[in-house]
Amino acid sequence: MPGKPALIDDKMAAYYTARPSSTIRRWAAEGRITRYKTEGGETRYDVFEFVPALRDPDTSKVERIGGIPSLMEHIADAA
Repeated sequence: MPGKPALIDDKMAAYYTARPSSTIRRWAAEGRITRYKTEGGETRYDVFEFVPALRDPDTSKVERIGGIPSLMEHIADAA
């Protein structure tokens, strides 16, 4: 994605996608999403690389979990 990434931690990414933090970390290990390190050594992810979950606007209940980032699309974006 062109431009500056909007970085969030794995807990925020987990909420955004309605997936476990372990899944977010696995996606990074698989190369589906980019892993960024802060100056303090903490890991962050670009929110624009995730497919968001669909939530009820009144209750925030998850109606549909976020999609799985495609490995091939991520590789094509990096080129």
